[in-house]
Amino acid sequence: MNMARRSAFKRFMVWRMKHVPDNTFVLLLSVLVGLVSGLAAVFLKTLVHVVSRGLLHFEVPTFVGGNMLMLIYPAVGIVLTILFVRHVVRGDIGHGLPSVLLAISRHKGQLPAKNMYSSVLASTLTVAFGGSVGLEAPIAATGSAIGSNIGRVFHLNTQHVKLLLGCGAAGAIASIFKAPLAGVLFVVEVFMFDLTMTSTIPLLISALSAASVAHFFMGQDVQFAFEVAEAYRLQQLPFYVLLGVVCACSSVYFLRTMDAVEGWFAKRRAGVRVVAGSVALGLLIFLFPPLFGEGYGFLSGLLHGSADMLFQDSVFASMREEAWVALAILFLLVPLKGMATAATIGSGGVGGTFAPSLMIGGISGYFVALLCNQLGLPEQSVANFALVGMAAVLSGVMHAPFMATFLIAEITGGYELLIPLLVAVVVCYICVHPFEKHSIYARKLAAQGNLMTHDKDSSAWHLLDLHRLVETNFVIVRQGDTLRDLVDAIQNSKRNIFPVLTSDDHFLGVVVLDDVRKIMFRTDLYDRYRVEDLMHSLDEGDVVRPSDSPTAIVNKFKIGNRYNLIVVDDDNNYIGFLSRANMFSAYRQFVSEVSEE
Repeated sequence: MNMARRSAFKRFMVWRMKHVPDNTFVLLLSVLVGLVSGLAAVFLKTLVHVVSRGLLHFEVPTFVGGNMLMLIYPAVGIVLTILFVRHVVRGDIGHGLPSVLLAISRHKGQLPAKNMYSSVLASTLTVAFGGSVGLEAPIAATGSAIGSNIGRVFHLNTQHVKLLLGCGAAGAIASIFKAPLAGVLFVVEVFMFDLTMTSTIPLLISALSAASVAHFFMGQDVQFAFEVAEAYRLQQLPFYVLLGVVCACSSVYFLRTMDAVEGWFAKRRAGVRVVAGSVALGLLIFLFPPLFGEGYGFLSGLLHGSADMLFQDSVFASMREEAWVALAILFLLVPLKGMATAATIGSGGVGGTFAPSLMIGGISGYFVALLCNQLGLPEQSVANFALVGMAAVLSGVMHAPFMATFLIAEITGGYELLIPLLVAVVVCYICVHPFEKHSIYARKLAAQGNLMTHDKDSSAWHLLDLHRLVETNFVIVRQGDTLRDLVDAIQNSKRNIFPVLTSDDHFLGVVVLDDVRKIMFRTDLYDRYRVEDLMHSLDEGDVVRPSDSPTAIVNKFKIGNRYNLIVVDDDNNYIGFLSRANMFSAYRQFVSEVSEE
């Protein structure tokens, strides 16, 4: 049977190559990728929703209020997630969207087949039991893996595999929010795809296919449905600028908190991570129930102007009538959400930061509007400010201003808030960028030099593996060697440059064949000259080290108009040569491979 299937598939591939052009075939596959990624998103969201509602149905009150089970659920989820990863996946589950970015930059868009299910199931266990993370990143990573593996099954080239990878991610985001345009912009801004005619249509087709699947199975419901009731007024503009600044502070704090807390967990043993993370997360959720899970139910309550969501199942329920208590809780939820998210991931849970970013933004916007109203300033719409705050923080954390703007515009069903959205998003992005040059998904890859960016020229130099371009087939001569030894070296070499080294391999200089051509046949001079007499002592402009940046190496080739550079280590030991021709040839090949056209 397997042989029969393989034979049928082979005949299909032969027929396809003869009758269906590659670009047309990619369009057809983008529909398939969108449908499958949409189904995966619907399955995950439905499963988590059902499990979470079932768990929250049970309550064990304490003498101070709250639900005692909130102390236990997160620990159960984290332990189940770790057991799943260790005994079912049996390997590294990957790092969500950073692993996708690494695959785009370094691995020709290829993702392991296990990534099509591992993140979905692991994040279900984490989030359903209260892990304070989101499902968007695992779903997007799953969609990316689906697109990548479908491209590989049909033997597509690197360019098309990467495009289908992007189609999977666009479909996943479009399905979650029923926002096709936001799905496309997510891929463009977060995955740093070039938006060209060859990429736009497949991405749109995939996003529309996935959104249609979500509409079919889930109707009109989205994560949080809301219609803007209060129109934007021009005199509100300064308050939205203020909101952008506040959201920038929230964004930077969230990013730095994630680094600090995850760094603390990374230095601890596995057992300590699980216990510390479970206890911390359980306490946080017990005291502040809005931190449970993704938090979209809480966000929906805020959007409808219900501050009661702050006190539901809370130990502070008796204070629900105090407006300043509500402000204090909102103020605390911003830093605590960052801590809860980092504790979830650091202790072994699986999830993303998309939903936490939206929640922090919504809380920040609601806080600013409520504070203005309490201080007697011009009345502001808490719902509008919460929506705009969501977009602003999403922009600051993910460096995706257009995606954030149009996501909120699509889920609210209109563009009444377009101007305040753009104002707050731009202000937040401008304020965050000096402190955080890259998005939360890309910052570690950028530090490692593994990030592809929209600037393909710069990326090509940074992502080239220069170590593989070092040539070592040069015949060396040693300090103290005579012309006779040099002539023997010339006879055994196909190159016209000969590095001169000491006995312990320290680099001294080079002998160039053209400089000895006139005396190399004078046998009477063989023992008179030594290589030091014929050697060129080179300056720093002729030498590069492995620690040098690719840009610095390229500049040495350009400025000095050199054809070869000598590679030495930090102790000045000889390694080999870098050829200008080989470097620029590798650069041209790299740019050709990553080009979207």
